[in-house]
Amino acid sequence: MSTEDRPVPSLTGGEREMLRGFLDFHRATLAMKCEGLSDEQLRQCSSPPSTLSLLGLVRHMAEVERTWFRKVINGESITLVWSEENDYQVAYDATGATRAEAFDAWRAEVEHSRRIELAAPSLDVTGYQPRWEAEVSLRLVMLHLIHEYARHNGHADFLREAIDGTVGV
Repeated sequence: MSTEDRPVPSLTGGEREMLRGFLDFHRATLAMKCEGLSDEQLRQCSSPPSTLSLLGLVRHMAEVERTWFRKVINGESITLVWSEENDYQVAYDATGATRAEAFDAWRAEVEHSRRIELAAPSLDVTGYQPRWEAEVSLRLVMLHLIHEYARHNGHADFLREAIDGTVGV
């Protein structure tokens, strides 16, 4: 995917369309940050002692998608992809992980998320977030994921630049 192929969020339109557009933009940005790199490069850590890597970010975002859309909004009783104990830190450890494994899981979770969002009658649909002990709306979930991707895409900028000097995207 190139920057020309990345979805461009609408500058006008309804709230849901705009949220969906910005979420898809940030999803595509993370994928673009990983383009053209080997598994070894994707596992490369940022700066010791941090274990943060591009592959770890992809794995983490699979867990984020799974948690917020499937567990919270859809009420599914499932564990995380990489931790039956629901330990979010496990996803960051990309030691031995591969692009195929991480991206297959991430893409599957993104597709689940899209189906759940499209099936919801409105952004006012709610689900229970046990970590917050509160009901949250689909609107909040979409905003939260936009925030989460944007923050991690900033991390991905630094990671990618440290790997091969590529900046921008």
